[in-house]
Parts: sequence; structure tokens; C-alpha cells
Amino acid sequence: MLRAIGRALPLLFNGRLLGRLGLWTLGAFFAWLAIGVFAFDPATHAIEAMLGSTSTVAHAFAGLFVFLTLVAAAIVTAIVAVATLAMPAIVALVAARYYPDLERRHGGRWQGSVRNAAFTLLMFVPLWLVALLLLGLPPLYLAVSWCLNGWLNQRLFRYDALAEHADPLELVEVPRQIRGRLFALGVIFAPLTLVPIVNLAVPLFAGIAFACLCLDALAHRRAELARR
Repeated sequence: MLRAIGRALPLLFNGRLLGRLGLWTLGAFFAWLAIGVFAFDPATHAIEAMLGSTSTVAHAFAGLFVFLTLVAAAIVTAIVAVATLAMPAIVALVAARYYPDLERRHGGRWQGSVRNAAFTLLMFVPLWLVALLLLGLPPLYLAVSWCLNGWLNQRLFRYDALAEHADPLELVEVPRQIRGRLFALGVIFAPLTLVPIVNLAVPLFAGIAFACLCLDALAHRRAELARR
């Protein structure tokens, strides 16, 4: 896992990837910023109405709820864009640098990538909204949201990281074998998405690191099978 991060770091500064993926990330953040400008006050008032109170505490809670929802939406949009649209370029770069002899078995398809992203979001969004109800218990909220974001990261990236090189069976077995490391890597990247400026590069950094981790696990699996 740490080796994957170390291998990902120098590739993060690849000019072609930065140019291509920077547009997706900036576009996601600015799109949700524009939405926030128009939707923040109406959404805040709507939540206050649901709470049945216009007190200072209710207003602060509603505003924080809306703000965190908009931030999460921007982060998720950027991650989904990288995972579904940019991972082929990322995987090609990682494979050429570290795994040039790893056989491509083309087990994944774009339909599978879309299904994976759709399923992940259908699971994540309701859980994230429920987690926001824990804002009154900050330590518990931070722990739950951190774990949810870690799960989101690994779930979105792992399919596309393996789609080009793995066969259909390996697409299932490899993530299962390294699920602990996948989740830990997702947890490592989760808080970085909340750091201004840094969070613009996090989706790209995470995509490269997950590609390194998954391809390394795939290469080791095949080497072990070949020795039997």
C-alpha cells in the first residue's frame, strides 16, 4: 500500500495527465460552487422548515448540513469523473512504467465501469446523508464520514484499475484478496479531499495509487499461480 503511494507520487506530475484531469476536477468544483451560490439559501431555509425552527442553532445546523452536502457532491463528482473517464490513461501510464510485461486480458468493459459507478453512488449517497445526522456528535460523524469516503474511493477505482489487464475472474478475486489494503488506501486519501488546493489533485493521485496497488496485486497473483 505504501509502495503504491510512493510509485504514484512521481507520476502525479505527468503533464499530460495533469492537463487532462485538471479540467475534470476544476469543472466539478466550479459547477458545484455555482450550484451552491444559487441553492444554499433556499436549501438552508427548507431544512429549517423541516426542523420547525428558525433559531440560531437551527440555522447554523441547516447551513452546515447544506455546505457539507455541496462539498461532498463536488468531491464525489470529481472522483467519479476520474474513475470512469480517466482511468484508462492512468492505467496505461502506470503499466508502461512499472508493469510493461503484465498481460492484458481485457476482462472489464465500459458498461461494467458505469454499473460499478452507479451502484457505488446508490450505496454511498443515502449513507452519507444519514451520516450528516450525526453532526451533533462530531467525533462519531468524523469517524463515520471518513470510513464512508474511504469505501467510496476504493469501490470506484478498483474496477477501472483492473479492467484492462484482468480477466473476468480476476476482476472479482483480486479486489477480494486485497480488500483490506484497498480500504486502507481509500481511508488515507479521504481526509486529503477536504484540504483546499490539495483536493484538486487528490482524485488523480488516488487513481494512480489504486492503479499501482491493483496491478501489483494482479502481477503477484499470476506469479503465484505460475509457480504452482
